[in-house]
Amino acid sequence: MNLYNEAARVISEAQNGTVKSLILGGNYKNKKKLYALVYETLKYWPVIQDLVESVGLLKKERNLQEFLVWPMVYDLIFGKGLEGSSKYQNTVSKYKITLQAELARLKIKKKVIRNEDLLDDAVKNAVKLPRYARVNTLVIGKQSAIEKFRSKGYELIQYNQDITFNKFAELVTKLENKQFTEDLHIPELLVFAPNTDLHSDPLYKSGGIILQDKASCLPAFLLRPPAGSTVIDACAAPGNKTTHLAAIMNNTGNIYAIDMDKKRLGTMSMMIARATATCATVLNEDFLSTKHTDDRFRNVECILLDPSCSGSGIASRLDNITGVQEVSSERLSKLSDFQVQALKHALQFPKVQRVVYSTCSVHEQENEEVVKSALAELGGTFTLVPVLPAWTCRGRKVFKDGASCIRASPDETATNGFFVALFERVPVHLHDTAPAAEECDALPAKLGKKRRKRRKRQQSLKSENENGSKTDGAEELTVSEPEVSSRCSGETESFLLSKKRKDLPTAEEVMFLATRTKQRSKKVAEQVNR
Repeated sequence: MNLYNEAARVISEAQNGTVKSLILGGNYKNKKKLYALVYETLKYWPVIQDLVESVGLLKKERNLQEFLVWPMVYDLIFGKGLEGSSKYQNTVSKYKITLQAELARLKIKKKVIRNEDLLDDAVKNAVKLPRYARVNTLVIGKQSAIEKFRSKGYELIQYNQDITFNKFAELVTKLENKQFTEDLHIPELLVFAPNTDLHSDPLYKSGGIILQDKASCLPAFLLRPPAGSTVIDACAAPGNKTTHLAAIMNNTGNIYAIDMDKKRLGTMSMMIARATATCATVLNEDFLSTKHTDDRFRNVECILLDPSCSGSGIASRLDNITGVQEVSSERLSKLSDFQVQALKHALQFPKVQRVVYSTCSVHEQENEEVVKSALAELGGTFTLVPVLPAWTCRGRKVFKDGASCIRASPDETATNGFFVALFERVPVHLHDTAPAAEECDALPAKLGKKRRKRRKRQQSLKSENENGSKTDGAEELTVSEPEVSSRCSGETESFLLSKKRKDLPTAEEVMFLATRTKQRSKKVAEQVNR
């Protein structure tokens, strides 16, 4: 399949997903060149359609398919000429002069001089995002990377560290050719002028820099797993976030990069290898089917969950051209149902302490509503962490802690549209609020059964000791009122841990009692020593 056949296939499927995801998920030879051709063809599609209809190309050449003609006409008239030779390309080439003449007439009619002035306003006025490049610190240090770019003639733009969020967003959108700066929030991120092409740069080819939108860097940056920890990157393909996690962890510990799409797995494996992320293990599995008891995951402390979503936040999607203006309510419901299941599954790993949930969607149903649903079913086990206080684009207040999450958008943050929420496990002793009085009254009664068993065992040991039998060192232990009161103070946990006795109340039991008044503590002491 040549380049134009591949472009025709992607364009025909553009209504079912983003151009980028379709190309990354496909088995194409030169994905960079294919993406550029498809992107430019879709930009000029209304103009190309006018030219093709004016010369009657498809009516005269009935063996040509519409999706195949578009990229060919783009290269023939707006690009560098048709590449290669085939029966279909030769057919289209015959119309070059006719198409050029029709283009000239169209410019006169529209009263414009340049080809780009023929573009739709939606395309011309689209926000041009900066080019973001994350320095892969597993390969090269940030300062070394900066010096390499400066040696190639790039100008490093400096700014005051007290710059406001909005001023910084304005600064990066005004970067000019051969200018770059350091990102305000993510230390290892460099920002270049829009349309800067770094694909042929030696740093890119060696894995020293990874082309990744700033918003896409936020999940790993906020999760920030400690070096040596065990991490799951769920729904991990194409692998940018996996390599970011590996760099943060300095290639120590274990990262399980899970994805069920076999087609995307190859791309992810190559990306991980180029980034030298040796602590990452690629698993072709369904995250929802992973077992919490699996030996591989029993010590997982951090999870990054970036599940399948509508992709409605991706600025380069060209929805206005492909016709994908809105996601159907049915598709949104299916996506959000899956997202809630995946998030709840992530939060149920026994030792997980931090979970990041992120999407490249703008829809509340995939963002705040998913977070709200998960929190409602977890009974206070996890809480939302208010991340990046200075980040002005916050989550929507559709529930109490909605503003603890952050959003991103082309207009406000000079990035693709994105959503990120950070969950953190609540310490065990903070899970419960103050118990009801009847619950506190009932607890000593429950403990009474244990006390009776303890006294019976102690009497038996005492009898054996009097008869000269060897004991295990068990001793009678009564609990006075002051001692119970001390357990109800901040020293409770250390007191209990130092005793290590099966017959003492557990830390959770005493912390439960600690929420009550001194009068309750006195009542407990009386019942314990009775």
